[in-house]
Amino acid sequence: MSMFEDIPVDVGVIYEGERIRRNNMQIELGGPKQVAKFELVRAKKMDEIEDGKVSIVGPDLKDLPEGGNVPFGIYIEVAGKDVEEDLEGVIERRIHEYCNFVEGIMHLNQRYDIWMRVSKKSFQKGLNSFTYVGKVLARLYKSELPFIEKIQITFITDPAKVQEMYDQAMEIYEARDAKARGMKDDDVDTFYGCTLCQSFAPTHMCVITPQRYSNCGSISWFDGRASAQVDPKGPVFAIEKGEMLDAEKGEWSGVNESIKQKTLGAVDRVWMYTGFGYPHTSCGCFEALAFYIPEVEGYGIIDRGTKGVAINGLSFSTLADSTAGGRQVDGFHGISIEYIRSPKFLEADGGWDRIVWMPQSVKDRVKGFMPEAAITNVATENDAKTVDELKTFLKEKNHPVLQRWKAEEAEEAPAAEGEEAAEATMFPVSTATVAAGGFKIIFKNAKIHAEKVIIKRDKPKR
Repeated sequence: MSMFEDIPVDVGVIYEGERIRRNNMQIELGGPKQVAKFELVRAKKMDEIEDGKVSIVGPDLKDLPEGGNVPFGIYIEVAGKDVEEDLEGVIERRIHEYCNFVEGIMHLNQRYDIWMRVSKKSFQKGLNSFTYVGKVLARLYKSELPFIEKIQITFITDPAKVQEMYDQAMEIYEARDAKARGMKDDDVDTFYGCTLCQSFAPTHMCVITPQRYSNCGSISWFDGRASAQVDPKGPVFAIEKGEMLDAEKGEWSGVNESIKQKTLGAVDRVWMYTGFGYPHTSCGCFEALAFYIPEVEGYGIIDRGTKGVAINGLSFSTLADSTAGGRQVDGFHGISIEYIRSPKFLEADGGWDRIVWMPQSVKDRVKGFMPEAAITNVATENDAKTVDELKTFLKEKNHPVLQRWKAEEAEEAPAAEGEEAAEATMFPVSTATVAAGGFKIIFKNAKIHAEKVIIKRDKPKR
């Protein structure tokens, strides 16, 4: 007898990665339209839990408006002699995996970014109550993580209750995150890897270190250690650092070997502290994105909660498409909010001396970890809305990135020794390929007109 025989839809790993488009969805839960949404796991005592109980606070699936969007929370309480508070984040992250096992459910992101959709097809098959989802989660948790002896699950769609618990959850997330601060990558011999998102990004593996959280922002180094200990064969595992190959960029032989194995050779090298060369891969669940702005030689930052567009006129979703899926794309870098707070944040690229723009909402969240000068020097949407306005702002503030402009201007000065220049030249080109924003633009049978051409040795540039 199948453990899911009483569930009206199929349950299995084959449904991981299933995408539910808007015109095929019955209901959307949480997501970008909702400020208050969360998923939270709490460790409890054995006598505080009724094992297998599933509760619904607010309208059930069948009572929600077709095609609508509602605030949403998933609250899971677990108990067992080996269950402890340090495992809460580990158990919590499995919500993503287990929900995606259910036919017709798409679960994205984590924590306060939770986003779920239920398909019309599965709803019509009978998946019309959260009770079914709760039963699946409870059975999978106790089967996959046997140290959980009791579990009860609450789904919340009542807006007032979602808001109340969202506020509590944010305090809990912050307390967890604060535990790893102060530790350094050099203090440990072991990092941790996570492949939970490979159903959506087959060539992605998160490398989790004391100074670099998982891209999703929900797994710290402590969480990785706890997960690997209780489930050694699971999606979170230990990585022996191995030989230090590049201290500035953050490259270790053990990390390279691990990511090569886990991505079946698609990625065989990663630099942890830069967005260029061999940047850390990105999944699709990253909290924020660092993106290079070539006009100013600096980085912008945008997160999922950003309304409108970034300084370059592109939305989060458009920018995210430039690096998601496990690709390594120069200048596009999926990150967590906690990594922005890290001293290792893009350190090889200049760190905060290279950051030029971010939304005010993100700045408010990380301000306590920014150098004092950066608080003044980094623009937000309140200071600049176009790249030209950003240039003016950076000049007024004498941002450190201006030194790179001067270096660039010096390189573009009249031809010096070792350089040759040509004026107003027309080049017939049969095929030219230009990389832009994660795409290749191919020009066929083109003619390129240049006012000036400078020929010089090419120097690698970060």
